[in-house]
Amino acid sequence: MATARTSSRKRVVLLGATGSIGENTLRVLRAHPDKLELVGVAARHNAAGLFAICREFGVLHAALAEVPAAALARQSGAVPPGTQLYGGIEGLTALATLPEADIVLVAVVGTAGLEPALAAVRAGKDLALASKEILVMAGKFIMAEAQRHHVRLLPVDSEHNAVFQCLQGHPQAGVRRIVLTASGGAFRDWPAERLAHVTPADALKHPNWSMGPKITVDCATLANKGLELIEAQWLFGLRAEQCTAVLHPQSIVHCLVEFTDGAMLAQLCPPSMTFPIQHALLHPDRAPTGVETALDFTKLLGLEFRPVDELRFPCLRLARQAMAAGGVAPAVFNAANEIAVAAFLAGQLQFLAIPRIIDHTLQVLNNFEPASLAAVLSSDAETRRIATATLAQFS
Repeated sequence: MATARTSSRKRVVLLGATGSIGENTLRVLRAHPDKLELVGVAARHNAAGLFAICREFGVLHAALAEVPAAALARQSGAVPPGTQLYGGIEGLTALATLPEADIVLVAVVGTAGLEPALAAVRAGKDLALASKEILVMAGKFIMAEAQRHHVRLLPVDSEHNAVFQCLQGHPQAGVRRIVLTASGGAFRDWPAERLAHVTPADALKHPNWSMGPKITVDCATLANKGLELIEAQWLFGLRAEQCTAVLHPQSIVHCLVEFTDGAMLAQLCPPSMTFPIQHALLHPDRAPTGVETALDFTKLLGLEFRPVDELRFPCLRLARQAMAAGGVAPAVFNAANEIAVAAFLAGQLQFLAIPRIIDHTLQVLNNFEPASLAAVLSSDAETRRIATATLAQFS
């Protein structure tokens, strides 16, 4: 059980507690019980995993995003004594606005984290963002609300967190460009002719990182890097042409920031999500990780960088086009990619068809500048309908 609360501890709500980001966040919390306190946790449907976290950390507020899973948990009597269980998006939103919370870490896959994130910002909570979809879909609205309510958006993605660190103390006007690094995923060194025959099991063998299935496939197509470029544009107030990417197989350098005088800063750390998560949760303070070892330069033999071949990685090209187009195009890219990746993982779509689905959907839907979040969500729903209907055409 968690120790008694002290006023010096930062109180954390974790949305997406049973996924890979959630697991790494719990490692950070265990390493710093004197600095961080978990006050709310949410998962999609993994009630057993969620309640185990509640018992370990003494959490009194929990939520399951899937309403039937929450109802079943209540009926079965599995909810730990003293813990209040919420259900649905409304439940996630209730956790995100808990009066006692200081910071909300959103690690929910897909659009489910959008409404809770916006509610957290409006409630004056600092937001630690691990869900790319939130800014890809609604960066215009999230950033405006964050400025209006004077809250901090602290990036948790390793690349964005790296840029955030490199930019500290530097005026935005002095930034020429940012360069996000990409490992290249499971097929980085495969001959192009083999890509027509890859399986989901092949795609899930990431060379450097341990992540969930969807994001691992996105790394193999570089759609993930495209989403990160779009997110970076919003996070750091940049133009589309200032956001670039480069292949870096070792995943040691997480970003490079080039300034107008030609100087560049880079951020290096081992490929583990505990580093950016801890930085975001403890910011502006630093502390030993307690769970990871630092880089050993007696064993680090070299760092390699390669330009990205967008013919081999068309998803990155499509993402960059969507970013340059603005409007709802990034949201369309995101939704079409989600549908295509889900079909690939289910064995219903070939790997090389993923960018074809995205490209077709971007061409079919008319782009426009959304005046409201409702307009973005409507476009997202229409994208998913069209992309789903298109699957048979490209399978």
